[in-house]
Amino acid sequence: MMRIRMGPQHPFSHGLWTLEVVADGEIIVDAEPFIGYLHRGWEKECENRTYPLIIPMADRLCYSASMTWAHVYCKVVEEALGIELTDRAKYLRVVADEICRIQSHLMWLAAMGTDLGNLTIFLWALREREFFLDLNVKLCGQRLTTNYPRIGGVRNDMPYYFERDCLKVVKRFEKALWEIISLTDESSIFLSRMRGIGFIGRRDAANYGLTGPTMRGCGVDFDIRRDDPYCNYDLLDWEVAVCNDGDAYGRYKVRIEEMFQSCEIIKQAMAKLDLIPKTEPTRIKVPRNVPAGTHFARLEDPRGESLMYLISDGTDKPYRLKVRSPIFVNVSASKHMVKGVRVADIPAIMGTVDMCLGEADR
Repeated sequence: MMRIRMGPQHPFSHGLWTLEVVADGEIIVDAEPFIGYLHRGWEKECENRTYPLIIPMADRLCYSASMTWAHVYCKVVEEALGIELTDRAKYLRVVADEICRIQSHLMWLAAMGTDLGNLTIFLWALREREFFLDLNVKLCGQRLTTNYPRIGGVRNDMPYYFERDCLKVVKRFEKALWEIISLTDESSIFLSRMRGIGFIGRRDAANYGLTGPTMRGCGVDFDIRRDDPYCNYDLLDWEVAVCNDGDAYGRYKVRIEEMFQSCEIIKQAMAKLDLIPKTEPTRIKVPRNVPAGTHFARLEDPRGESLMYLISDGTDKPYRLKVRSPIFVNVSASKHMVKGVRVADIPAIMGTVDMCLGEADR
């Protein structure tokens, strides 16, 4: 028996964390994840900031999902205030969230390419991601830490020509994604390193509390956008990506299909925006102080269910703000997924979990 510490500098980790495995020759017989290298006291810092000043901090929970984390923070404050957004603000948030989802999945796919020794996948995926980051710049002036959602709506309406550019990028991407798929699904190396490893079943997924693509990759048909809808997702026609395989390749297929579905959602949301008068406000005025109470909000992050729990005391600052990160939960299943595989399979398995340690450690 040999104990091997993989991380925090190992390329497979996609962030600062350690997976300590016990190997019997090449076979993993036990494993334990260690996190906490990036702990910044995020939740404690929020207690000393007014509600609007927390929005830029929410962006930095996960730089590749800044839009959705700022969204869920604004959503929990809006729940506490008991306010309803305008339809224009809702559809703008939908467009921004789905752009965020696509560029996040593309970064994951690029990293998976390098993990499995295919640099071309890395280059092609990041090339496509740049077009969606350019859309972020046109919408709010920033590529990653977007600071676009606001309590009561969004910072600004979409600028002139944004709809044209957005639909053009989406149309191009739907074709380019098939080209990237040809690199993966026609590669015997990629398929042999993904299929049949890292298996987790529906019952185990429920017991571990997995969410997002990691959960849907083992056949659990649940998506907050459809089953607990927000921002008019229930008024759009799209499908939840589900795969019954339960292995690393199944989780890969779910994320690929999610990118196709995000393109459909963006096109439909843009069509809805065309029907709404441009004079409708994208942001409503909200009070400075939040009434005392306890509230929570959740939404579908690119990595799973992101949730925030707020305790307000009637002032302009939170008494307590608790973050429930999907990766903090999903990484707990790493022991189950890697047991019985070879050491060389670990990068492929953990890569499909799509680790982001900023949101997990906080």
